[in-house]
Amino acid sequence: MSTPSPTRISAGMPADCRAQLMELAREVNFDAGERLFHEGGHADRFWVVRSGTVTLDAHVPGRRPAVIERLDSGELVGCSWLFKPYVWHLGAEATSPVRTYEFDAARVRLLMDADPRFGSAIALWVADVLAHRLLAARVRLLDLYAPYGSGTQV
Repeated sequence: MSTPSPTRISAGMPADCRAQLMELAREVNFDAGERLFHEGGHADRFWVVRSGTVTLDAHVPGRRPAVIERLDSGELVGCSWLFKPYVWHLGAEATSPVRTYEFDAARVRLLMDADPRFGSAIALWVADVLAHRLLAARVRLLDLYAPYGSGTQV
């Protein structure tokens, strides 16, 4: 039996903090091919995938966006909402019909400020997600552009 990924909300946050966050959720759906956000846009919300698949991509001049990672159930879509100036550093697209929980970033940040334990839980979860995404981006970009790929075994 494998350990759940710390990037999933179920493993990345204590149950009481997760329940507190979920009180702020609203259900939002996306059609296949619909963009959740574009690189460079204002990051005023984030999502947790309920079902379906979302890809994160990076703009590459003269080419199609490079897919960095595929996200599925329980995973966080969007981290830029937590860091000023609240601008998306990647883009995101639904690659299948996607059901999500959507969160208003300003409301979550206010709750984080008001409740330090909750704020710490969110910050540590997002930090785990960012560390994972940084490694995924490195591997993907090396696979795409390095002469011998990333060297990782799949």
